[in-house]
Amino acid sequence: QVQLVESGGGSVQSGGSLRLSCEVSGSLRSVYCMGWFRQAPGKEREGVAFKNIPYGGTAYTTSVKGRFTISRDNAKNTLYLQMDSLKPEDTAMYYCAADRTFRDACSMTRTDFDTWGQGAQVTVSS
Repeated sequence: QVQLVESGGGSVQSGGSLRLSCEVSGSLRSVYCMGWFRQAPGKEREGVAFKNIPYGGTAYTTSVKGRFTISRDNAKNTLYLQMDSLKPEDTAMYYCAADRTFRDACSMTRTDFDTWGQGAQVTVSS
């Protein structure tokens, strides 16, 4: 069984940076894809960045390409989301998630992820 715990959220001014961490307890052998989602008040949860665990590929939603970077530290069993050039529209609760179903490529669909962390708040002021 896999459990996820996020940390690193906070408040920052527009143009600033934050790094979110997602500590994974349990074996990653059963995890095919890990991702970061976010949900702003009154909006649906959307996929932000994804990483294929066995093969290392990454994918990003268009609005964060070139600004956000998803990475993994195998030794620490931790997934990261480096967020640079933050904008007020990036303000949301950010969630780490794991998909344990084998697929041809990482799904960016919320319902395909079966394990979720508790969330970390990111607030960007203008």
